[in-house]
Formats: sequence, structure tokens, C-alpha cells
Amino acid sequence: MARIATLQAWVSPSGAAPRRDPAWVRWTLVGTAVGLMGLFLVLPLAAVFAYALEKGVAAYLAAICEPEAWSAIKLTLLAAGFAGPLNLVFGLAASWAVARFDFPGKSLLLTLIDIPFTISPVISGMLFVLLFGAQGWFGRWLTDHDLKIIFAAPGIILATTFVTLPFIARVLIPQLESTGAEEEQAALTLGASGWQMFWRVTLPNLKWALLYGVIQANARAMGEFGAVSVVSGHIRGVTNTLPLYVEILYDDYQLVPAFAVASLLTGLALVTLVVKGVVEWKASREHGGAPELASLEERAA
Repeated sequence: MARIATLQAWVSPSGAAPRRDPAWVRWTLVGTAVGLMGLFLVLPLAAVFAYALEKGVAAYLAAICEPEAWSAIKLTLLAAGFAGPLNLVFGLAASWAVARFDFPGKSLLLTLIDIPFTISPVISGMLFVLLFGAQGWFGRWLTDHDLKIIFAAPGIILATTFVTLPFIARVLIPQLESTGAEEEQAALTLGASGWQMFWRVTLPNLKWALLYGVIQANARAMGEFGAVSVVSGHIRGVTNTLPLYVEILYDDYQLVPAFAVASLLTGLALVTLVVKGVVEWKASREHGGAPELASLEERAA
């Protein structure tokens, strides 16, 4: 508040009301923002659905009901379904360690959490090929035990989990730091066990940030392309997720089916945005604003 008062005094030293920009300036800025949003956001989204329905609803439904499309849908949901709980466990453990303890290597842990943000997803996929491929470090052992990770569902799940690993942790860390440990210490002083403290004190304070991180991680998991492309092998009907299947259809000049399947991903993205907005609104109403929810997007940008 002191900084705001200082700024107001600097802008209006005489104590008069701050100067308002002319109406034409405000409308020009608003119009420019709306126009660019329509050009780069609304128009492409509308084009996806327009091309998807170009030959009618029957052709659209036929493209989605193809066996390969269903296989891609199921594999996408499978990868996201496994990556979500794994990210949840890692995010809770890592954020708790960073926010509640001081230990040697804390800065290193924060750096390691950010690695999936900083390296290309394609490189991430190549790392798993180096580890679990036929010529990789564990390749011979996996072959001897008849286990297959690369060019199979386990590799896709691992790659998806890796690229989404920082999302939940990076949302929870600032939330835990901002809430502090006073309530947790009070609960322990009153005789609560560690689990009781976690379920009745810590988790309720984290619920909106946790839900926000899960939504973001899930959206990224379903739309991941680079890392999954490397480890999948592009086996049609077996290891293609929705993004990979869209690429195959587009490369085969099957434009209507490609945009039909792409519309599913677009719809999932729109639903994610709606749910994200609801979560932010509810968090804002409950806590009088939730600036911590913006930390992930700022970090990822």
C-alpha cells in the first residue's frame, strides 16, 4: 500500500485525482487487443471446427469413430491418467521439501524440477531412448526379461510424465511458502499426527492450487507431441496418441479426418480453459485473490 501511495503521489503531486487517458486511447488499445485475439486465437479455433465439419456431421463422426482414432484416444487418456497421479505425488513431495525444509542441495532440486521446462521435448524423448532403447543402457536387461518400454505404452507414459513433471510442484511451492507453517505447527502442538495435520490443515490450504496444477499438467499431457513422437515409433493403431494421429492424417492429405480429430484436442483445450477460469474464480473468492496461481505461467513463459 505504501508503494501505491508513493506512486500516486509521484503521478499526481498536487493531490488531485490521477489523469485519465483520453477515450480514443483506451478504445484504440482495447480494439487492438480484441482484434489481435480474434486474428490469432478465435479465427484459428473456428477454422479447425469449420474444416472438421466441411463434409458434414456424418463424415465428422465417421472420422472420430475409426478404430485408429479410438486407439489414439484411449492411449492419450491412458498416458494422461498415469502421468497425473505420478505428477501429483512428485509435486506434493517436492514442494513440501522445498517449502518446509532447508537442506544441502535445495537449489539443485529446484533446478532439477525446472529441467523439463528448459530442454526440448524431443531431447526428452531421446533421453528415454538412450536409457531404455534396444541399444540403451538398460536395453539388454529389458530384452532378456521380455520387457518393452520404447515403442510401447510404458515409454509414452514415461515421456508424458517427464514433460509435465514441474507443473504441480511449481504451483504448490509458492502456495506453501505464502501460507507458512504456523497452522501446521499449531495442529501438531494440539496433538495431531502427521497424517491428520496433512489431511485437515495442509491439504485444504492447497486445494485450489493443487487443482490448478493438475488441470495444467493434464492439458499438457494430452497435447504432448515432441517427446511422445520420439518414443512411440508411430505404430498405427498401437502407439499413436491424438497429436501423432493428427499428424499422420494430415501427412496423408486426409484433411477432414485430421481436423475432426484435431477438434477433439481443441475441445479439450477449451474445456481446460473453462475449468481453469472457474478454479481461479473460486480461489479468488475464497482467498481474496490468488496471485500464486499465476506463478506457473510466469515461470513457463
